[in-house]
Amino acid sequence: MIDAVPGNVGFSFWMEQGIKMSDHEIKDQDDGLELARRMAEEEEGIGRRPHGPVRWVIPSICVVWSLFQLSIASWLIMDTMFIRAIHLGFALLVVFLNYPMFKRPLFGLKYLAAKDRIPILDFALAIVACFAALYIALDFESMTTRLGQPITRDVVIGLALVVFLLEASRRVIGPALPVIAGAFIVYSFAGPYMPDLIAFKGTSMNRFVGQMTMSTAGIYGIPLDVSATIVFLFVLFGSMLDKAGAGQYFIRLALSLLGGFKGGPAKAAVMGSGLTGLVSGSSIANIVTTGTFTIPLMKKVGYPSTKAAAVEVAASTDGQLAPPIMGAAAFIIAEYVNVPYVDVIKAAAVPAFASYAALFYITHIEASKLGLRGIPRKELPHFFKTLFAGAHFLVPIAMLLWELIVERHSPELAAFNAIWVMAIIMLFQRPVQAMSRKEPLGPAFKQSIVDIFGALAGGARNMVSVALATAAAGIIVGVVALGLGQLITAIIDTLSGGNIFLMLVITALASLVIGMGLPTTATYIVMASLTAPAIVNIGAMNDFIVPLMAAHLFCFYFGILADDTPPVGLAAYAAAAIAKSPPIATGIQGFMYDIRTAILPFMFIFNTDLILHNVDSWPQGILIFLMACVGNFAFASATQGWFVARNKIWELPLLLAVTMSLMRPDLIASLMGIPHEQRYWTYLIGLGIYGLVYLMQRPRIPKVETMAAAA
Repeated sequence: MIDAVPGNVGFSFWMEQGIKMSDHEIKDQDDGLELARRMAEEEEGIGRRPHGPVRWVIPSICVVWSLFQLSIASWLIMDTMFIRAIHLGFALLVVFLNYPMFKRPLFGLKYLAAKDRIPILDFALAIVACFAALYIALDFESMTTRLGQPITRDVVIGLALVVFLLEASRRVIGPALPVIAGAFIVYSFAGPYMPDLIAFKGTSMNRFVGQMTMSTAGIYGIPLDVSATIVFLFVLFGSMLDKAGAGQYFIRLALSLLGGFKGGPAKAAVMGSGLTGLVSGSSIANIVTTGTFTIPLMKKVGYPSTKAAAVEVAASTDGQLAPPIMGAAAFIIAEYVNVPYVDVIKAAAVPAFASYAALFYITHIEASKLGLRGIPRKELPHFFKTLFAGAHFLVPIAMLLWELIVERHSPELAAFNAIWVMAIIMLFQRPVQAMSRKEPLGPAFKQSIVDIFGALAGGARNMVSVALATAAAGIIVGVVALGLGQLITAIIDTLSGGNIFLMLVITALASLVIGMGLPTTATYIVMASLTAPAIVNIGAMNDFIVPLMAAHLFCFYFGILADDTPPVGLAAYAAAAIAKSPPIATGIQGFMYDIRTAILPFMFIFNTDLILHNVDSWPQGILIFLMACVGNFAFASATQGWFVARNKIWELPLLLAVTMSLMRPDLIASLMGIPHEQRYWTYLIGLGIYGLVYLMQRPRIPKVETMAAAA
């Protein structure tokens, strides 16, 4: 989605709104945005920009890939194994043509890092890698007769596919995932020679190749299937929205609605990033899309650079939590847990929206601390004018949500229908604008067609990292399926001593560490394969029932939080580049904002009401949501040191007590001897304590003028 942010878009927006900037501020903004754009590109790999006729090769392949994906979602009926193989083949083809082997020349071999041409070596690697991925489809009938007994040709091509997949992942994602997958491969063979605690019976070459490249339990597993059948369509839909200008529309709409309130630009950043996160699977791309507007505006109204960047980091990172899309992981969760997709939306709704509500509250706290006001209304776009100017962007989104939630159509059908509606809008958007300006229609229609093909190519480019992450993570899933599952459960049980809370802490820390070098989707797949079954099994061994959905969401949440966890936290570096703030300090501040998200997974493991487990009543669900929001507000006040005034040390335990009573009413009820069915009455205790803290702080509420002078 980064292609939709031209270098001067932020400057143009400010000029349109009458917000003045100095030449120095304009230069700083453009330099910071360019650095953030480069970081977003690095997250997906360093793409080539060849010259001459060759420049059409990669876009053409990407357009064909998108058309293939649209075909299988509509009229083309094909065996699922063929779909997965072709999907992976396209991804490998694009990677080796589009991403150089190294970021910079090594040993004087400049062609290995060439970005202005496609070397013959990479053409050859692309073709061979694509063939290796397609081999299972090309020889499918024969291979089905020799499952578990691969011939020499199967072994050679299978091992070649593993090598090509790891190299392609390194080029696009970085070294972390190939290294982890490589370690699992080595472990699968060296298991018998390991210490007793981690000893494993090992595997043979034939069994390894059969598992990884000839079955649906390895590379061609469930994650790649979800990538091929569902995720691609949603990424393509997001690319089309972005190409049409929806990203700018979302942030203008958020500013027009919220920009005039106290700390308005920060609130607009939260709302705009949340809307963008509906269709964006990348926190860095989200920052580049929305942060170029919101970060400078936050600084304009008085937010320090570090806090302005940190708000955008927290908002963009949490954008992947928001139903109904939730990046790519929501669809994989549905497959792993074997539930309808709508059940994932239901389970994720309360924690996600409570987390976002708390982030709104944090921006209000920060504005209160600093004595800030909003942007004058005369400098903001008019709300209704802005709303109706881009209302056509809401039509395909509304259609998508209607089909997913009301009609309950399959995600791929819902996305396909939203895509063709979006294509019609893109086709006529520019001509309608040309008519209103009394300009010729021919060039406008031509540009519309170019935009549509550009979105098709952009969607495929954006899918490469997801396709490779799901395929490479499939190697780890395949090794676990070779018989490691029970061993991993035993290891985690030994490390945690059977303590469920300690086991969750170990899982959370492992997710944060692994997630520092992996995309969110890959982190989730790896951790879900390794630890989600262990959480359920160890809980059962200790007479504690953990729903499988809760275990998977736990892994998903901490995989996302890795995006802003110091010292790596690439999202923090991207936002810091725009804000001109220290990256480490930005990451720490962003993590402090996101602590309120980090407690949610622990809460819904122990209080499954928060994921609406066995909750089918709307009034009950709304009550749980409202109390979760207030509990999150109290926790945010405790961690940020401010409620309606600066906290006193003795008010901290009171605020934490509010959090516990509103998010764990079951615990409070059990401590007080109240029957479980009447646990919601304990909400009154939390609300009463919250009111008491308000009365204690009310006399200390500072006047805005005093705070502004102090700031």
